[in-house]
Amino acid sequence: MEQKEALFNYLLRLGDNAAILGHKLSEWCGHGPELEEDIAVINTALDLLGHARSLYMYAGEVEGKGRTEDDLAFLRIEREYRNALICELPNGHYGDTIARQFLFDQFNYLLFSELVNSKDETVAAIAAKAIKEIRYHLRRSMEWTLRLGDGTEESHKKIQESFNDLWSYTGDLFVEDESDAVIVAAGIGPDLNTILPIWRENVKAVLAEATLEMPEDGWMHSGSKSGRHTEHMGHILSELQYMQRAYPGCEW
Repeated sequence: MEQKEALFNYLLRLGDNAAILGHKLSEWCGHGPELEEDIAVINTALDLLGHARSLYMYAGEVEGKGRTEDDLAFLRIEREYRNALICELPNGHYGDTIARQFLFDQFNYLLFSELVNSKDETVAAIAAKAIKEIRYHLRRSMEWTLRLGDGTEESHKKIQESFNDLWSYTGDLFVEDESDAVIVAAGIGPDLNTILPIWRENVKAVLAEATLEMPEDGWMHSGSKSGRHTEHMGHILSELQYMQRAYPGCEW
């Protein structure tokens, strides 16, 4: 595989992670557990959509076929999206959302902390800007994990169940393929195998402080990097893509 193709695939994955998770978080608008948190979760969604736009713009440049960030965000079929499966899961109750966010934030923070040193100057610049916001996302989801885990008996029980239910989707974050191998060899992105043990230790430490148990490893979901998704992805795209497909080329 040529580096150009690998970089395009890599940028799409990063952009899709941000776009799909940002879209899911946006569903909390007007439904947050309290006003301040309602604003905070939507700000996180807006940050992620900003990251997605920067990544899609660069992906379009790398591809060289004239596709814009809107084309890449709204005009691909389901099997062409490469976001991690955990990003497309339902919001559930607020504990489910926080557990999903915390697990992803830990991964995203470690990944982008490495990408700021990328040999690709544009990737490094995007990461340097995004990491400031990702650091806040992690702090927020970590604080909520502690608050719910070490809170009431009910909150502890619910968020423990959330982590148990989500755990089998975390393996998908660290699956590597040919594109990853090219990116690592070129010094553009990190080897995910070096991130995994740090991620595990960080997650374990926070869960312990929150009086929660780290779920046991077992069978893990995978397939996102080859375009295989959960049943939830089609419903997401039906909402996300409606305007562009109903009114092609529309702009605000």
